[in-house]
Amino acid sequence: MNSEEEFYDAVTGFDSDNSSGDFSEANHKGPEMLDLEPHQSNRTEKHNGETEIQENGIKRHRTSLPAPMFSRSDFSVWSILKKCIGLELSKITMPIVFNEPLSFLQRITEYMEHIYLINKACSHTDPLERMQAVAAFAVSAVASQWERTGKPFNPLLGETYELTREDLGFRFISEQVSHHPPISAFYSEGLNKDFIFHGSIYPKLKFWGKSIEAEPRGTITLELLKHNEAYTWTNPTCCVHNVIIGKLWLEQYGVVEIVNHSTGDKCVLNFKPCGLFGKELHRVEGYIQDKHRKKLCVIYGKWTECLWCTDPTTYETYKKSEKRGSEPKKKSNEEDVKSENDEADDMPEVQDTVQFIPGSKLLWRINCRPPNSSQMYNFTSFAVSLNELEKGMEAILAPTDCRLRPDIRNMENGNMDVASREKERLEEKQRAARKERAKDEVEWHTRWFHQGTNPYTGTPDWLYSGGYFDRNFSDCPDIY
Repeated sequence: MNSEEEFYDAVTGFDSDNSSGDFSEANHKGPEMLDLEPHQSNRTEKHNGETEIQENGIKRHRTSLPAPMFSRSDFSVWSILKKCIGLELSKITMPIVFNEPLSFLQRITEYMEHIYLINKACSHTDPLERMQAVAAFAVSAVASQWERTGKPFNPLLGETYELTREDLGFRFISEQVSHHPPISAFYSEGLNKDFIFHGSIYPKLKFWGKSIEAEPRGTITLELLKHNEAYTWTNPTCCVHNVIIGKLWLEQYGVVEIVNHSTGDKCVLNFKPCGLFGKELHRVEGYIQDKHRKKLCVIYGKWTECLWCTDPTTYETYKKSEKRGSEPKKKSNEEDVKSENDEADDMPEVQDTVQFIPGSKLLWRINCRPPNSSQMYNFTSFAVSLNELEKGMEAILAPTDCRLRPDIRNMENGNMDVASREKERLEEKQRAARKERAKDEVEWHTRWFHQGTNPYTGTPDWLYSGGYFDRNFSDCPDIY
């Protein structure tokens, strides 16, 4: 097995280069120790430790972070945010205690957690079933954010992240291509040459008094090469509530339109806002229509739980019976809820709160999180593995890879004071480099992506230039 095959890890980041330098976690309460069960401890949990090999020859990823989450109970975000109402938050520095130990580039990689849905789309011969799988993939891409109230680290200009997962059949590369505004570009491809997934993301963050809103900008594109199809969409708006007082909670809202540029089919998904009494909390509802605007199926569920589809007639009949006050039928047996997806039997049991409509097909269900997830920033099992740095990786990774960032690495290991100082040092180094370029009138040049036009939407986009996996990193910038 060659060195390139030994990769896997990824996801998160938002921070600023305007560090105030007056914050130190050393004066505050340290993290409580995490009591791990014996079966949760293995060599993959150790920084730079040997990777455990299972009997089937597949590498086992770590199941826990090196140190538990730092307590945020002693800190007030209001003292920082009260001067920022209505402002763009990407230029505001937050204390590291409000972060999670991942870069935003790694957070983007979490899109790939439910890659089996892309594989399913590739395998279907029916274009409607392909669109259903793509719609489920688009919803699953935001599911990992559920209860993730920590702020990812802003990537430094030129920062990169790569992830190769042979067991899941893909490889992924991302780069921070712009700092003001912050833009992250990514590219992923199937190891079987069956799909390409790429895009650029420019999240616009604003503080509105009681909440922080992240409006996504940038196009996401999925190409199914076997079917010569391309799908594009933009993520919903994400909002974190109760940032001043109370328990933080998160919702996604807005309309997401997924367009099949080959057939003209379109999927319209409405991520519903919570509403006054929380009745619509986390709900997703929409439909797939053909190029003649004929509704082919209805999709419903919650982005935090599961997604179902049924035919429009059944859905309308069910809704009418609800309005007449008849009692809705609940899921009662395995035949009612059995998915036509082959992967359904492999999914863990999850207690759904979505009202099941008889005859519906399960498109996707969220994975159960590790039992100690709440002490690990509410990471999924996939997210826990993303910043894992295995023995020998440092000699092969690009020197700009997120795993090598000292502030994130120290935060992951529980060294909060060191992490805070390292964050300040990196931001100051970035500022100094920018001033030097301005003085010499030197423009920043991206390494792996270039500005261009999305071939399907005609809108500005960042496109992969190729060559990353040739591993010629001789001209990479020194950012750490």
